[in-house]
This record gives sequence, C-alpha cells and structure tokens, in this order.
Amino acid sequence: MYDYLIVGAGLFGAVFAHEMSKKGKTCLVIDKRSHIGGNVYTENVEGINVHQYGAHIFHTSNKKIWDYVNSFVEFNRYTNSPVARYKDELYNLPFNMNTFNKLWGVVTPCEAKKKIDEQIKEAGIDNPTNLEEQALSLIGKDIYEKLVKGYTEKQWGKRATELPAFIIKRLPVRMTYDNNYFNDSYQGIPIGGYTKMIEKMLDGITVELGKDYLDNKEEYNSIADKIVYTGMIDEYYDYCYGELEYRSLRFETEVMDIDNYQGNAVVNYTEYEVPYTRIIEHKHFEYGIGEKTVITREYPASWKRGDEPYYPMNDEKNNALYAKYKALADKDDKVVFGGRLGMYKYYDMHNVIEAALETVESLSENN
Repeated sequence: MYDYLIVGAGLFGAVFAHEMSKKGKTCLVIDKRSHIGGNVYTENVEGINVHQYGAHIFHTSNKKIWDYVNSFVEFNRYTNSPVARYKDELYNLPFNMNTFNKLWGVVTPCEAKKKIDEQIKEAGIDNPTNLEEQALSLIGKDIYEKLVKGYTEKQWGKRATELPAFIIKRLPVRMTYDNNYFNDSYQGIPIGGYTKMIEKMLDGITVELGKDYLDNKEEYNSIADKIVYTGMIDEYYDYCYGELEYRSLRFETEVMDIDNYQGNAVVNYTEYEVPYTRIIEHKHFEYGIGEKTVITREYPASWKRGDEPYYPMNDEKNNALYAKYKALADKDDKVVFGGRLGMYKYYDMHNVIEAALETVESLSENN
C-alpha cells in the first residue's frame, strides 16, 4: 500500500510527490507518457534542450517559489523578449516605445499616448460586445490589426468578432523602451533543461511510465490511500456531465544545419494567413553556440478526445460545467485534483508549484 498514488509526472505531481516523501509518506507516481515532466519536458537534441510541448519560461515575483525551484537546479538569466512578425515588419512585444516608434515614428511617451488616444477616439466604441471591439477600445486600429487580430484568431480558432469581449480584459501598453515581456521580479530557464529539475524532484521516488490510470482504475485505487489526479477532471468522471472544452496545439520541430535561424527564442507570427502562431528557436533559451539549431513551429488546434489538451476554455459555459465536476470532487474523499487539467484553470508554472505546495500543506494539516 502507498499513502499516495500520483497520476501525472508533471510539475504538480513531481512537487507533490517530493514534498510528501520528505514528510515520510510513501508515493507512487505514474504517467501514461513515456517520460517525466509533463508539458515542461525538455529533450536534448544536438546539444540543445528542446521544449517538446512549447516554450516554457519560468517567471514569478514570489521569492519563496523562486528559491524553491533553484534548490533543485540553477536557473540562468534568460529574459523573455518576444518579437512579433507581421508580413516583413518586426515589432517588439509587449507593446512599448520601441513598438510605437516602429509603427508611427513617435519618440516620446506623450507622442505615443496621443496617437493611441486618437485611434481609440476614432474607433468610438463605448460598450464593446466582442473581442475586436474590446481591443479597438483599448489600443486602437494599428496595433490591433497588425499585432492582435490575426494571432488571436489563430489561437482561438474563431474570428475576433465571434469571441467574447472578456477574453481581453486589458492589453499591456508600456511607455518605456523595455522589451522584457514579464513584470515579475525573477525569471529564467533551468540550466540543463526542465527535465533535469523534475528528475531532482522525483529522485528516490517510485515512478512508472507508460501506465494509464484510467485503464486500471480499480486496481490502482486499491493500492493507495489517496489518489492525486492531474489529468482532465471531466475524463476522470467519464464525462458524465459532458465534455469541458480545451484548445490544443500541434508542433513541427526541425533540426537545421545553421547556427542561428531567427536571432530570438520566440517570434510570433501575427498574420492570420500564416498558419502557425510562433516559431521557437530553442538554443536561445540557454545561449547556445553550437553549429546547428532546432526550431519548432507551433500550430493552434481544436481539441477532441484523444488530443492533448493545453488551454482550458474558461468561458461562462465551461466554468459552469466545471463547477458541477468540482462539486463531485468535493464529495470524494479518495481523490485530490491538481494542475491545469485537474483544476480546469490556466496556470503558469509558478502557480502550479504554489498550488501543489498548498495542497500538501492542507492534506498534512487534515491528517
């Protein structure tokens, strides 16, 4: 018998298993994939740590979480400064003075603000009813059409006029010449890749890969006092109330016989006609200097059963459906749900770690 069976060897599962093992609890971690790490898994290709499930840049303002991850592996000083490509024009993200200078030739924050205010006034939208109107009322026509519209439509698989306004509550506009995407106090990439960090977390813990919990649910339930489940909550309950919606992704990764393809780790493609949303050049996350490079094109995709779910669609309809599953989970003393899929919520990595630590603390207090 184990104290905990942890379903999923991703970030939530690894942190939970590590902390509970430190408290003397016995843990078995299983994962249906052939590797640990979940979506933060990195694989070494040509000496480059490739982010197999999309770019993962760690950032947080929580010093406790930053110190925690650095206790497993050292992080480098990587700063996320993506570039947006619209046709053959390149713009800095988030929208800042470099962006505005390229768009309009303005030099000072006053000039940039005046231009944005003019375009918001021209749009004349007081009560936005969809995402397009919301964006136009926040940043005006030029930024919206070149840098928001196409990218957003590709990401969500719908035209901006069909998307609800609440998806964009605000758009980051910075009146400084600063290309740092995040405002957090700490950010970086684990030196040697995220897999190295997860390996350290799971050191000394029994891990079984290629094992699908749902295929042998009764057997697995019989060998542990509690189940920590980080998969889809609706799938766990056999979709009894219906399917929650997700967006998925598809990746095309290519090794290239050149040392530098695009000069930046992340380049967003904001034209609707370009089918992928961004190209990741992995070596730039760790300042690689080898003779080859590895790039990944990222294609948004609709989700159906059997596909990998990436982004919960947290609109009113889906949140109401999740609440029904959550009510089931609250009555279940055997299982604890965690992570992005188990809690049906978009989480950054630091949020996942914080949630896992809080779950450990809560369970420890109650036992």
